[in-house]
Amino acid sequence: MANISALDVMDHALVHALQIDGRASFRAIAEVLGVSEHTVARRYRKLRAHGILRVVGLLDGRRFGHTSWSVRLVCTPDAAGPVAEALARRDDTVWVRLLSGGTEIACGVQTGDDQDGDTLLLKKLPRTPRIVAMSAHATLHMFAGWRSRIAVLSEEQAERLRPARPDEREISLSGEDHALLRVLARDGRAGYGELAAASGWSQTTVRRRIDQLRGGDALRFDVEVPPQALGYRAEAWLWMKVEPSALASVGAALATHPEADVVAATTGPTNLMAGVTCRDTRDLYGYLTERVAPLHGVRELETAPVIRTVKRVGALLP
Repeated sequence: MANISALDVMDHALVHALQIDGRASFRAIAEVLGVSEHTVARRYRKLRAHGILRVVGLLDGRRFGHTSWSVRLVCTPDAAGPVAEALARRDDTVWVRLLSGGTEIACGVQTGDDQDGDTLLLKKLPRTPRIVAMSAHATLHMFAGWRSRIAVLSEEQAERLRPARPDEREISLSGEDHALLRVLARDGRAGYGELAAASGWSQTTVRRRIDQLRGGDALRFDVEVPPQALGYRAEAWLWMKVEPSALASVGAALATHPEADVVAATTGPTNLMAGVTCRDTRDLYGYLTERVAPLHGVRELETAPVIRTVKRVGALLP
């Protein structure tokens, strides 16, 4: 990623528009923002070229009985980087981060009904003594999931861009669908010609299929913006042991915190996981001591700072 600088008002508006509909046309966005289509297209291409903005299409595995796992690995210092890169290249990893001085890796994995998180990764990862510990925690409930920190459009503007609501129709996936999804995981705004070439379908069929997948709530589009581009310098993962009777209330409380990007109840020795982003380490300390510590029912808290994000969401870019 190069040339990161603060986003201006127009950039924020563009990012918010794409968060509402990642495949909204530049013309539609321009009409809502009151600028030219050329301006919107130029801003988007500049931000994407600098690695500041990317739209990715993601399959919602819950619609197909998939299980989400949070996997933690502890490696020797020389192994953490290569193992993290190998994990990031896997199609079933959603995100990968290096933590705690570069010796620990956390990653998100989606598996089907017939796969177990531990078994899946243990079969695929190199059997090496450099991986000294590993655990997998199934996601039981999402209180908050990868929320945006940009919201500048009015409700009237947002409504003009908002796609049709899902109709929860039954969806099954074909080989052509998976080829389509692989392209969208790299670039959620890929053209219909590129998607047609990948899937073997006509452009008309591709357009109709994307509408069907979105209408069935099986396909969503997320926007990647590195926190540094928004002035945030401290990311961390939190693992908490919460009294079972307080799990729902603590999870719901964390979900209201603007610092929390994702909050989930999980299996394992810790039962609540959160990813948080703060302005700096001082703000992170204040958040932990003033916002998290007073929550009733939190018995233990483990904090691991994010050293490097190897894969943020979607496919790993070259």
